[in-house]
Amino acid sequence: MGVLEKFSLKGKVAIVTGGAGLYGRCIVEGLVEAGAYIYIASRNVKNCEKLAEELRSKGYGVSGAELDQTDTESIIRLKDRIIAEQGKIDILVNNAVLRPMKGPDAPIEEFDLSMKVNATGVVNITRIIAEEMKKRKAGVIINISSIYGVLGIDPYLYEGTDMGLGAPDYFFHRAGIINLTRYYASLLGPYNIRVNCISPGGLFNNQHPEFLKRYNRKTCLGRMANTEDIKGVVVFLASDASSYITGENIMMDGGLSVK
Repeated sequence: MGVLEKFSLKGKVAIVTGGAGLYGRCIVEGLVEAGAYIYIASRNVKNCEKLAEELRSKGYGVSGAELDQTDTESIIRLKDRIIAEQGKIDILVNNAVLRPMKGPDAPIEEFDLSMKVNATGVVNITRIIAEEMKKRKAGVIINISSIYGVLGIDPYLYEGTDMGLGAPDYFFHRAGIINLTRYYASLLGPYNIRVNCISPGGLFNNQHPEFLKRYNRKTCLGRMANTEDIKGVVVFLASDASSYITGENIMMDGGLSVK
């Protein structure tokens, strides 16, 4: 097999949670462009199906799917549907994230809601889908974290802007998913299931000019991430090109964390 063939996902079946969002869309695009069949899953089925229709019009294999990560039965229904339609699940991308807290003083009930999706929900879908992968002794799980799973907040970035400080729930569950990656890599390795994590840097979304100037100075590449930056990393981790990599967290942050 030539090296470029190792990046092919032809014949693979993948779930991308939160697949209709900013990063989710590019994750889905990258995987289908590499040949995989994708189930775009979230509570907003309308958005998932809209993206699926767009990609199907280009000849890709894609379906929209309903998923409420706080509901075990919803996860099982999705799993059963895919097994009935495809006979297997090769790849799970845990990309969905709920951000109910808007700042450090937000109601504690919002922290609890956040954990139901971003902590309990991630563990639940991971182990349910992993059970199917274990039957075939093959699979790939990719968790999407953030640089804020590794770094603390820098209040200077936000001074004099209309942007609020980050909320504690996001830092808590993004850090947790990184070590959860290591846990499941160890647990599932004997079944030939690889588990890795990607920690993207800040995503450009027309933020306050002063924030952008300060943030860009902190990176080696002088810019924020764009939605296209994640495609290659996801395809690499999903494919045989990374067949001996598991338990890793890849910092996709333009070098911010090395300065």
